[in-house]
Order: sequence, then structure tokens, then C-alpha cells
Amino acid sequence: MSPQNVINEKSVLVFSALLALGFAIAGLAVGWIAGSLVIMFDGIYSLISLVLTLLSLGTSWYIHSRYARPITRALLTPLVVAIKGAVIMLLVSYSLYEAVSSLVEGGRAVNPSLAVLFGIVNVVGCGYGWWMIARKNRAGQSQLVEAESRQWQMDTLLSLSVTLGFLGAWLVAHSPWSDYAVYADPMMMVLMSFFFIKVPFVMVRNALKELAPVTVKWYRTRSVA
Repeated sequence: MSPQNVINEKSVLVFSALLALGFAIAGLAVGWIAGSLVIMFDGIYSLISLVLTLLSLGTSWYIHSRYARPITRALLTPLVVAIKGAVIMLLVSYSLYEAVSSLVEGGRAVNPSLAVLFGIVNVVGCGYGWWMIARKNRAGQSQLVEAESRQWQMDTLLSLSVTLGFLGAWLVAHSPWSDYAVYADPMMMVLMSFFFIKVPFVMVRNALKELAPVTVKWYRTRSVA
């Protein structure tokens, strides 16, 4: 990777980290005020995205430093991508458990008006982050930035689904079936969990495919040494 692409990779990761921090704070605050499991999930997802982005930033610094050996550089990048995918899979699985529990317990009452407003802001912000990071990666072709782009893709689609879902919940709340509005939030979380589990699964699968031959090569290098 050229020096300019290295600088581009690091700047994109810093941008992603700052954006994730903003959405994490906003999501957790609005989710708590609105009483929404889905918005809280979005905030926690952004918080975990921030931690994972910082991991990518540290990895980027190390693999482009004079301390890293070529075999270590080849090993670290798919390893970080696999860790990201695995953590996101765990988060989605836990959120599915919480949603099913809420359904069994009789649903969750939320403030759909606040949720819809937050959702619109979230869709625009996350969509901008996804577009910006994907555009920046066209020049550098960085695996770490590609993983960031996938994270923001998930967040954008999640925010869009949340917004549409709460818009539906608002309509139900103002209809003769208003008693069923409490099931909208956990039901959306269940549906999104099954839909979004595919993205981190593909991330982990592809990273492990790349990691396997590099790991064998690294092990043989260590054995010879």
C-alpha cells in the first residue's frame, strides 16, 4: 500500500470512530428516553463499532510501521475483520434474545414519534458515513476500511428499518388496534436480527478463508525459526 493510501486509511478510520461515538451517545440517550429496545441496540452497536474501529486504527498503525514483519501484516488484517464480524454476530444474537423475552413478557411501550424523528436523522447520518467510507476505499482498497464500510452499511439499513417500523407503530397506535403497538419494537428487533446476521457471518467466513493459509505459513515460519 502506498504512503498516500496508508494516510487515507488512517483518516477514514478516525472519521469512522468519531461518527460512531456521536451515534453511540445519541442512540443510547434517545433509546433510554423513548424506551425502545431497537434504538438502544442501535446505540450499543455504534458503541461497539467505535471500539472495533479503534482496534482497526491500532492495527493499521502497526502493520504499516517498521516493527511489523510481512507475515504479521498478512495475518493481522483478516484476524481483525474476523473479530469484528464475530462481535457483531454476538450482539445481534443477544438482541434477538432480549426481543423474544420482551414479546413473551407482553411487549414494550415506546414513544413512536420521538423514535421516528431520531430514525430519520440516523438514516441520513449513517448513510452519509457509509457513502463517504465506501467512496474513500475505492482508491485504497483497504480490507480494514472495507470492514468499516460494511459496519456502516449495516447501521444504515438498521436505521432505515427502525424508522419504517416505528412509522408503522405510530400508525397502529392511532388505529383501532392500538393495543398491539407494544409488540412493534421487539418484533422489529426479531426480524432485523434474522436479516442482519448474514453480514457479520459473511465477514467472518471470508476472513477465516483468508486467515487459514496465512496462519499455516506463519506456523511454518515459526517452526523453522
